[in-house]
Amino acid sequence: MHKKPACLRRRNSLRDSFQKESLGDQGVCKPFLHCLCALLVLLGSLPSPVSASGSDGPRDQAAITEGFQDLEAWEPLAFEKIERHSEYSAVRFDGRQVLKAVSDSSASGIVHSRTFDVFSSPQLTWTWRVDSIYAKGNAERKSGDDYPLRLYVLFEYDPDQAGLGQRITYGLLKTVYGEYPPHSSLNYIWANRQHEQAVLINQYTDKAMMIPVQAGPDRVGEWLTETRNIVEDYRMAFGEEPPAKARLAVMNDSDDTGEASTAYLDWVRVSAENEPGGEPGQNEEAKL
Repeated sequence: MHKKPACLRRRNSLRDSFQKESLGDQGVCKPFLHCLCALLVLLGSLPSPVSASGSDGPRDQAAITEGFQDLEAWEPLAFEKIERHSEYSAVRFDGRQVLKAVSDSSASGIVHSRTFDVFSSPQLTWTWRVDSIYAKGNAERKSGDDYPLRLYVLFEYDPDQAGLGQRITYGLLKTVYGEYPPHSSLNYIWANRQHEQAVLINQYTDKAMMIPVQAGPDRVGEWLTETRNIVEDYRMAFGEEPPAKARLAVMNDSDDTGEASTAYLDWVRVSAENEPGGEPGQNEEAKL
């Protein structure tokens, strides 16, 4: 596993960096932005390659095609005060080259090194599988905010699209950290139980909106391929246009529930809408 980045040793939880903080008096999630700013400092130091490394999918014009031959295009997110970190590895499993994510009363994640434009590449496609869900998991309670797998889209702050108050806040944060913190995130989750809502507001911040793509135990142990339109989902979740630039992140976390789970992510792709690609396992010839 990669060396833990020193700039992320400011907080005691991975979820603090993504979502788990309450809003400040002025409606700004200050501790949340504190950590996200550290996150962006890390990401700003990473390369933005022309094509994603480790690709095991078809060689096409997609913004990102990740097949997890290795984790060269990913960087870890971990915090020293979280004693147990989730484990991520590129492995061969069930005839596929996949990302294996293991969590046991733990929390940490990985972030992709490359940004992409959500308007030119709004289509997000992936294949995933979870071997179990968290019995105590519940997206509508802070104590149940664990998921066997979630795929994040982290949106970058755009000062040209911000109001005066937000520009002042983010400007101050940039002065402190050297970079703007991310603006918001979509979380595509495998929820532990069924929810009536198509979009769930995260229990710790309204800057993170969660979309239960799968829920409950019925499809556990199956490979499922999902396709989402990032722009449409953002409009549905936040009621406004998304920032143009974003990054991907992955997490399996169980620090709230104290349970354990193993999940797999196979071949993630960010591309133009309706761009053909097929299911990951069906693209072996395209790699030759």
